[in-house]
Amino acid sequence: MQGLAVMGHGVVGSGVVELFYMNRESIEARAGEKLELRHVLDLREFPDLAYSDKFTTDFNDILNDPEVTVVAEVMGGLKPAYDFVKALLEAGKHVVTSNKELVAAKGAELLAVAKEHNVNFMFEASVGGGIPILRPMHQCLSANTFTEILGILNGTTNFIMTKMIKEGMAFDEALALAQQLGYAERNPSADVDGHDACRKICILASLAYGKHVYPAQVQTEGITKITATDVAFAKVHNCVIKLIGRTRMEESGKVQCTVSPMLIPGTSPLSMVDDVFNAIMVRGNATGDVMFYGKGAGKLPTASAVVADMIDCVVHKDHRKAIDWTDGATDYVADCKTEEMAVYVHAKAANIETAYTEINKVFGCVEALDYADAPAQEIAFIAPKAPVGETLEKLKSLSMQIEPINVFWVCE
Repeated sequence: MQGLAVMGHGVVGSGVVELFYMNRESIEARAGEKLELRHVLDLREFPDLAYSDKFTTDFNDILNDPEVTVVAEVMGGLKPAYDFVKALLEAGKHVVTSNKELVAAKGAELLAVAKEHNVNFMFEASVGGGIPILRPMHQCLSANTFTEILGILNGTTNFIMTKMIKEGMAFDEALALAQQLGYAERNPSADVDGHDACRKICILASLAYGKHVYPAQVQTEGITKITATDVAFAKVHNCVIKLIGRTRMEESGKVQCTVSPMLIPGTSPLSMVDDVFNAIMVRGNATGDVMFYGKGAGKLPTASAVVADMIDCVVHKDHRKAIDWTDGATDYVADCKTEEMAVYVHAKAANIETAYTEINKVFGCVEALDYADAPAQEIAFIAPKAPVGETLEKLKSLSMQIEPINVFWVCE
């Protein structure tokens, strides 16, 4: 008999408990032994639940219970999650989490603590919710060198962009609908400003390349500046705009890692990922492109990944799984301006003909974008592939002719 505990009884935490009791028989069969949920940590009381006797407000009830061997942390945030998880690992208990903020900020440290105490720290649910991604990368694709990982990592922003693309909504209108439907928080900054996607791409980069990438090192831009005009200009180029997290290893040994809106070609599978669905494209030098697709959040999908990690910890209770990475460095992440990318530019121009004459002089040749109802004195073009920093400097030299409104990368 192995004892389990759950820290947090919000959406995901309640889903973990619900799923455990709903599928207990099959879960125990896969784990290879009987399991008992011994504690649920939460400051609130839930007297009407069938398992109300499991609740505690004291973390020490879990920490000091010798019968508890596996703990799920689904509280979110860094405090007190970090302190609790570290203490549990030091006490020799396995920990699983869905907490992307915790893993992105403290993953290397907590993996080191787990290794020191011969226990597992697992976090499949921290990136794709119910989409399996970390375990396939670590196991099924482990023979590959990952040449690039990119994807739609946030369902809320993808829902908003879908409404803007498919129904012509303005950003504010689409955000309000997302909030109404429960897809966006009252304060949506973590989603629309790109922070959630940033944490997820940090975890993917850390796993793929073996050193920790911290969110503060990642150039991050959200979707709040995207307009219906940008969507229309992108369509002219047979593209859609998506918020993309992207990472790859340079020959220098540094990692490129960014989160930003990008123009995605209509021929790419990512262009067809709509609504709250997420998709992660993993490019291996042996497999080529492998895409993982599904809902990246939700009560039971995320709980499914958490409980799967708990089962894995029970099965491997006497030894560690090999998932690991080391701490990074301040200069580990390369300057994104060194990336060679084509760039989409949407700008104001007092005189369009003069502006394009100068633009083509500076860039050699650009692809001009236009559509019938485009706003007067606004232009858009695709600057040719070049180091992004060089493109930005060239745009500065055009300040007398154009005033940039939005500048996005174009995905190949």
